[in-house]
Amino acid sequence: MSDTDTERRRKQRIAEGLEEPVREANALARKLGLDPFPVTYWIIDYDEMNELIAYGGFQERYPHWRWGMSYDRQQKQNQFLGGKAFEIVNNDNPSHAFLQESNALADQKAVITHVEAHADFFKNNQWFGLFADDPNAAAMLANHADTIESYMDDPEVDREAVEEWIDHVLCLEDCIDQHRPFSTIDGDQPHRELEDIADRLDSLGLSEEVRRQVFDEEWLESQRPEEESGSFPAEPDPDVLSFLRRHGMAYDEESGRAVEYEDWQRETLELLRREAYYFAPQKMTKVMNEGWAAYWESMMMGEEGFAEADEFIHYADHQAQVLNSPGFNPYKLGKELWEYIENATNRREVAETLLRVEGVTWRNFHDRVDLDEVRAALEPDAMLDRLGAATLDELDPDDPRVDAEALESARAGDVDVDRYPWKVLSYEGLCERHYSLVKPQHRGFLKRLTQSDLERIARYMFDDARYASVEEALANVDRCAGWNRMREIRESHNDVTFLDEFLSQEFVEQNHYFTYEFTHTTRDYRATSTAVEDVKKKLMLQFTNFGKPTVVVEDANYNNRNELLLSHQYNGVMLDQRQARQVLERVFELWGRPVNLKTIVKQLDDHDVEVARRRDREPVPEEVGVLVRYDGDSISSEELPWEAVEHLAATDVDYDTKPDEWLA
Repeated sequence: MSDTDTERRRKQRIAEGLEEPVREANALARKLGLDPFPVTYWIIDYDEMNELIAYGGFQERYPHWRWGMSYDRQQKQNQFLGGKAFEIVNNDNPSHAFLQESNALADQKAVITHVEAHADFFKNNQWFGLFADDPNAAAMLANHADTIESYMDDPEVDREAVEEWIDHVLCLEDCIDQHRPFSTIDGDQPHRELEDIADRLDSLGLSEEVRRQVFDEEWLESQRPEEESGSFPAEPDPDVLSFLRRHGMAYDEESGRAVEYEDWQRETLELLRREAYYFAPQKMTKVMNEGWAAYWESMMMGEEGFAEADEFIHYADHQAQVLNSPGFNPYKLGKELWEYIENATNRREVAETLLRVEGVTWRNFHDRVDLDEVRAALEPDAMLDRLGAATLDELDPDDPRVDAEALESARAGDVDVDRYPWKVLSYEGLCERHYSLVKPQHRGFLKRLTQSDLERIARYMFDDARYASVEEALANVDRCAGWNRMREIRESHNDVTFLDEFLSQEFVEQNHYFTYEFTHTTRDYRATSTAVEDVKKKLMLQFTNFGKPTVVVEDANYNNRNELLLSHQYNGVMLDQRQARQVLERVFELWGRPVNLKTIVKQLDDHDVEVARRRDREPVPEEVGVLVRYDGDSISSEELPWEAVEHLAATDVDYDTKPDEWLA
């Protein structure tokens, strides 16, 4: 038997051992109210996993050095830093997930439950729907790879030129309009704007003497049409890649002039733009998506016993590695915020119900209601905690918390209730079984209900329904309110709107979030604030435009000479000037003519810093406008009057997160 056959048989045995966890994880996810894409699972080895991670989760990508760099980084992380690859899943229908064969069974189960939640998020979050209602990403990326490889293999095209062109485009891969649905660019020929007369004369090869005698500057100025004085585009265009695809020209070093894109250049730019739109939702929802998957994975593996007794310690170590990895951790922040939303929704539901009790108002609530007794009354029915084959007779098929059909099968011996007790419960039964406000880790959440919270809730209550007692009211509490609200939020938000709406002072204090800054007075980093406004601003800046600077096309006929003017939408964070210059050099290759960039920088005088330090306060920098220009040979920079950049400065922080129709 060949090594290939042996490898195939080994993977087949692993796959067969995972058939039951895959089947039951999907069934449990649906019981819990999730609606995932179908998932195809693949068993791969260590090297294949590293290759997939390097390729962004796909088996085929276009030829480029970046993938080799990513692969090398991943291998070194595993080798020297103890990193471990747990899962890869991509947004596709069906989704594709990859399991590393060397991982323990507890790891595989954790990945499977995590993936089912991801597949639910892919299917139901509106931002993923902006690219395609029915994605087939693997096929799309494979076709892109074939197309670009064909250009590299074309004897008429320089392979290095293709790779360099890709480098130019990738420096702008996040300069798209991620808040709008993806659309292709119609037409193969770019639309040429009015060309400067001086450029046309250059193409005639006239000597300088003839040009001075026949075409003086006054005549040249008179030939420019009046409409050229207007800016183009009429409004700033955030999809820089699309604009360049339609209006850009390539710089030809040999002639020193801008020339029309070759077919391979135009097509490569469009393929990379398409990929940028495909990956945009994943970047826009990293905290939400990973937190969502971590939440439901924990629910299934820990609370529903998907990790068996002899696997639980291993799983706990697995989750600790994920949730406690160093640096900013979207898994941890996302899971904590989803749990907070669940608890806050359930607490509000309880408060609204109790405020309908006769004689209870927001003013006397804490005198009339004992929240310790309320919490005890909300404990799940004991029957839900002792589910098993021996207790099936205690279940009533007419109870809305019971899945009558599954109960009948279980009584017939067709369902292993001891292993999977959730099978005989309905969604309502699982909501009560896992009601968040009575869990030990959330023991104090209900008691943090303040007088101001109650007043705010009562202000918007218009239902006159009343209960005679607290006990009667608690019997009508909707224990599914938290999960229902979580699914609503999952459908419509991205990370920025998620943090903007649900990050609260209570959350910041309970989870110990704070901001830190470099202070000139102490010349080191110091914790500066625990105020929710400051924490929110810091976090949201990491996610607005994927944490990258927002740059738009402001004018494609700047100074009436077909120069490109880009504008940086300044939000209080300066551009890295060295990187900005490098980007302009690459954009020049895509525009073919000089490129300009407007931005705002902060300036601090050394004397002011020293004076402020002596007075134990922070210096206040001056914000000034700057224009950086690259003409193909050199970079220049000049200060601009404030009026020229005032429109770029946000009054506070301009997050620019939601399309107009989403706000309506």
